[in-house]
Amino acid sequence: MTDDSSNNTPQWDIDRTHPQFHKALIANLASITDPELGYTILELGLIRNISIENDTARVVMILTTPFCPYGPSMLESARAQVEQVLGMPTEIEYGQEAWVPAMMDKDLLDEDWGLLP
Repeated sequence: MTDDSSNNTPQWDIDRTHPQFHKALIANLASITDPELGYTILELGLIRNISIENDTARVVMILTTPFCPYGPSMLESARAQVEQVLGMPTEIEYGQEAWVPAMMDKDLLDEDWGLLP
């Protein structure tokens, strides 16, 4: 997976191997919002990869903070939404990458976003 620097959106493996699922995945995952920040998990760039290996889907997702109180719920919601679209068992992996605001949809970023300069 590589990042497309023109829009901060990660390129998912599934887009290369099964591109027919892209629109449905986007539509379903866009329904999951971080309740504290008010942005979707896609706008925040939390879904880092989706792939299919041996008839099982694998989702790599991060959180804005490892101690996010809504993290378990958002992780399970993402797993369930991907499983619904693909119709196959889906595993979720908590990614090792640390979230930074630059992962957000670039249209949401401005100099006043967040708590840090």
